[in-house]
Amino acid sequence: MDIFEQLSAPRHLEAFVTSLAIGLLIGLEREQRRSPKAGLRTFALVALLGTLAGLLSQKTDSGWILAAGLLVVGAMIIAAYINQPDDAGDPGTTSVVAILVCYCLGAAVWFGYGTLAVMLGIATTVLLYFKSELHGISHRLTSRDLISILQFAVLSFVILPILPDRNFGPYDALNPHHVWLMVVLISGVSLAGYAALRLAGPQHGAPMMGFLGGLVSSTATTVVFSRHARNQVTPARTAMVVILLASLMVLMRLTVIAAVVAPAILLPLAKVFSGGMVLGLAVAAYGWHRLEARGKLPVPEVRNPTEIRTALGFGALYAVVLFCAAWLSDVAGTKGMYAVALVSGLTDVDAITLSSLRLFAQEKLSAAQAVTSIALAVLSNLAFKLGLIATLGSWALTRHTLPGLLAIALGIGAGLALA
Repeated sequence: MDIFEQLSAPRHLEAFVTSLAIGLLIGLEREQRRSPKAGLRTFALVALLGTLAGLLSQKTDSGWILAAGLLVVGAMIIAAYINQPDDAGDPGTTSVVAILVCYCLGAAVWFGYGTLAVMLGIATTVLLYFKSELHGISHRLTSRDLISILQFAVLSFVILPILPDRNFGPYDALNPHHVWLMVVLISGVSLAGYAALRLAGPQHGAPMMGFLGGLVSSTATTVVFSRHARNQVTPARTAMVVILLASLMVLMRLTVIAAVVAPAILLPLAKVFSGGMVLGLAVAAYGWHRLEARGKLPVPEVRNPTEIRTALGFGALYAVVLFCAAWLSDVAGTKGMYAVALVSGLTDVDAITLSSLRLFAQEKLSAAQAVTSIALAVLSNLAFKLGLIATLGSWALTRHTLPGLLAIALGIGAGLALA
């Protein structure tokens, strides 16, 4: 062994140790099966074989060794299932694919992709282990849910890439690619909440229903629980907790959106929202401890957030708000921007939030002005929800909810005053 081979030996050893660890991890999961054809030792050896085949292929400058190893491993595990079928009738397709993945991960380690191979090995183990849970999720998905996923894929990977990425119109306010990117962002956040709401169902109580309902649509959640409280289907205190938590979820949602779109504004926005979060959570927690009944709650019927019509509607609203904000900011200064925030915030806080972040990124608004616009939109939205509760709900619900909404508003107002 020459000096160069001596220096490279630790690297070779590290590659084989990493492969062994990946094989043992996947094999450990397979060993839990009732009658595994390949378990702990087999997967560990297959991973080592993949690394060894990678070494020999590189040294001999022949990829056939690596390919032949893959074919042999696949043929052996398939033959094992043909000669001795699984007692439960499992054709062994998953185990065959898993052992081929294990071999390829071992080869990937040799070619310098050790970190990626470890990540994929962990992901493979997770997929194998949570078989029943994944099957349960897939069985609970309806055709509407699958359509939602496909529609989101269309929004993200079909429409977005073909839109021009340049400014149009007066004040260069409208960028089709940017507008649709915001549509994708809001649709993605809403779809995550929509999926969680569908999977969680009504049995997890008021806190879960409030948080997930607020992630999808706090306005829809407010409408549903106001009506149920009026009809005495849901106790007033329970509806109050759900509505308050849904409103607080809006603050968290806008904070996350700001972190994605304009990270520089995250800290000042979080400072303004923190007071409302603390006071609102305090009132919601007090109401939660005094609930008259706990149990299954109605699930808000919300529109599919990825429908093309819904996406186009939000995109049009966002474009209009963005243009009005740019125009009124130029004509009337910050007062014009604040007027747009108050009006648009009545029904939708996402559009004015994104437009404020956009103008901040273009240096047409300062951080303080953008944060003030977003805060005013939230305050306007809280007032709108209070009107919905008073109109659609019962007097008891209005009486219980008013202190919580006022607490959130006062907390945000104090944050603005101290900012």
